[in-house]
Amino acid sequence: MSSSTTTFPLPSSDLVILLLGAGGREHALAWKLAQSPRVAKVLVAPGNGGTELMGGKVENVVVGYGGSKGFGEVVQLAKESGVALIVPGPELPLVEGCEEVFRKAGIPVFGPSPAAALLEGSKTLSKAFMARHSIPTAAFRSFTSSEYPAASAYIQSNPFSSGRCVIKASGLAAGKGVLIPESTEEALKALQSVMVDKEFGDAGDEVVVEEYLSGPEISVLAFSDGYTIVPMPAAQDHKRIGDGDVGPNTGGMGAYAPAPIATQEVMERCVKEALEPTLKGMRQDGHPFVGMLFTGFMLTADGPKVLEYNVRFGDPETQALMMLLDDETDLAEVMLACVERRLDSVKLGYRQGYAVSVVLASEGYPGKYPKGVPMQINPDLPQGVEVFHAGTAIKSSQGVTDGGRVLAVCAFAPTLRQAVDQAYAGVDLVDFSGKTYRRDIAYRALSSDTSSSPAPPVSLTYAAAGVSVDAGNDLVDLIKPVVKATRRPGADSVIGGFGGAFDLSAAGYADPILVSGTDGVGTKLRVALQHGKHDTVGIDLVAMSVNDLIVQGAEPLYFLDYFACSKLEVEVAAAVITGIAEGCLEAGCALIGGETAEMPGMYIGDDYDLAGFAVGAVERHLILPRPDMMAGDILIGLPSSGPHSNGFSLIRKVVSLSGLDLSSPCPWAPDQNLGDNLLIPTRLYIKQLLPGIRAGLFKGMSHITGGGFTENIPRIFTAQSGLGVTLDLGTWDLPPIWRWMMKTGNISAKEMARTFNCGVGMVIVVGEGQKEEALKSLRENGERGAFVMGQVTGKAGVEYEGMDSWEI
Repeated sequence: MSSSTTTFPLPSSDLVILLLGAGGREHALAWKLAQSPRVAKVLVAPGNGGTELMGGKVENVVVGYGGSKGFGEVVQLAKESGVALIVPGPELPLVEGCEEVFRKAGIPVFGPSPAAALLEGSKTLSKAFMARHSIPTAAFRSFTSSEYPAASAYIQSNPFSSGRCVIKASGLAAGKGVLIPESTEEALKALQSVMVDKEFGDAGDEVVVEEYLSGPEISVLAFSDGYTIVPMPAAQDHKRIGDGDVGPNTGGMGAYAPAPIATQEVMERCVKEALEPTLKGMRQDGHPFVGMLFTGFMLTADGPKVLEYNVRFGDPETQALMMLLDDETDLAEVMLACVERRLDSVKLGYRQGYAVSVVLASEGYPGKYPKGVPMQINPDLPQGVEVFHAGTAIKSSQGVTDGGRVLAVCAFAPTLRQAVDQAYAGVDLVDFSGKTYRRDIAYRALSSDTSSSPAPPVSLTYAAAGVSVDAGNDLVDLIKPVVKATRRPGADSVIGGFGGAFDLSAAGYADPILVSGTDGVGTKLRVALQHGKHDTVGIDLVAMSVNDLIVQGAEPLYFLDYFACSKLEVEVAAAVITGIAEGCLEAGCALIGGETAEMPGMYIGDDYDLAGFAVGAVERHLILPRPDMMAGDILIGLPSSGPHSNGFSLIRKVVSLSGLDLSSPCPWAPDQNLGDNLLIPTRLYIKQLLPGIRAGLFKGMSHITGGGFTENIPRIFTAQSGLGVTLDLGTWDLPPIWRWMMKTGNISAKEMARTFNCGVGMVIVVGEGQKEEALKSLRENGERGAFVMGQVTGKAGVEYEGMDSWEI
């Protein structure tokens, strides 16, 4: 090498990776690994029908390994193929020691040593490890098969304060070895099924009896090089086969990420109290952990507690998480950095949005199910949707089922609601006889699995925010995780008492003015009812109230809702309340309470009504509108997302006149149906506006609701000021929805301006000298579409320029 060389050699750009496994997780990993510019080939052993069809860099290889076969044959194939990295998908090869075998052959493995893999291979060992290193977990005792009488006696002694226990087979049980009985009698039967009847085979030779914990669960998958640990966004999965979390446990029927319940505070506690101590403990015990540490947490009232460790990627969490990784993140590079002990040197980035996976299973799963059932997958999938194969095969050029969990339909979108809708749109494009899937992945977004809660007293004082078909669930407990997710300084977001409290000093206010607002959703609710889509009107409810606070300079602090119906349909209420929680999260306010009124005879059929109440605060010197508004001030417009929640009486009339129904293709957005488009939720403008308010950049604001520009903008000014505005309608393009409404309903431009928002949801008054600074603040805080649309004049009212540009 020349003495003038000053840089290290470039890393290899022709890597061959061998991926072990045949499931949906492996298909998703192959999909992401193949995107790496450093990877020349991804070999999948044995793979499935999906990886067989991928082509390009991905290739299935037929080779036996594991069990009595050992790993000799697959090691030989890896050497002959020039494999530079082994990626085991499932846990079994890791527990059986593949890492040591390949390491001795000179091929690095993204995965732990056989000893470190016992974190998953033995629940008894992992619980003892947690106790030894003070990692928060449930209280427990372990028993071997010879200690069955002692285990029975222990359960009968009622050792836990909750009065309930969980029975876990210590060994590997394909994700199904956890039983959650509801009584001592059920616990004894569960113990017998595991230890005596061998429901889970040899995995039940040793059993852990542990304390029942309550709260939402999250799955945290984290990359580790033995010294550094980097968690991915937390996911939530759905283990039970049936909607409402009923029926037997499965390997997982769907997942989504990031889980809104996993706030920054929650994730920091998970890392500091569990993940980092786990890594340190593994080093102290002589077995540094390298690879993917998948930790299940229960978010209890006392903080996150570890439920269990897994030593590999989760399924179906991986499918969603791979969709979240951004284009700049090279998964192969991240894995190599782990095995080379330099994880702190690489980038892990994520797209802003949410990913959802919905598992399609064979009829009969998780029991006996058929194989070889022909499948059809429409290739015209919606944008942002991927289908990852699991139990599939290709027979005579025909895709057929070959397992219990057949496929995972995954989607990425900017919002969780959109991701869920796109995933289910993809589900509709997959067809095979006996297709089985959960239809409620959408409604667990802010809730948790509480289907085994004790039966409550009959009380419906607050809408349930989870989905459950068990009438014995405690409805208040069901929404506690949702409410807790919205907590903020000043509010602990714990409900169930007579009222909610808020501490203004804890929120950082010195001389505050309280501002309140109340609103509903109007006849937009009729569209939701007719269309059967209820997951966005809750966002509308929050937006209509908090947008009225922000125009007065007030930061939204807390929100309460009122849900009235004839008969409580839990699934509908769950969708609505989840939307309310999403709106509160986006607005930064706490959901501290509400009321559910079930009133037979007051409402007809499935009808319901909504009302919301919001309270905010503003420092006295920042309250809006300011008294120094004057002629010559500039008007800045912020785009709307559609009609928001106003004008729907007229909109519905126009739709009726057009002869369309809500399932028809939308005339101005043909990739959607009309109902979905009309139910796009109202925009919230809080995060975009608060920085400018606190910097004193804005003089006044108008939330454009019912009454359009003509009625709303003059509300900024006092009658004594004599001020008005001129709007230049040529400064923005009238959105297609409004042109369609004008033409179809024969509505004049003047009537449009006094009825609808016409594409502008918020109008801001700024001084001429602060125009550029105000626009910069808006754009830096996420409002890319802000534009100058007019100015303040010395003549009261609203005058329009360029109205003829709107005429059809």
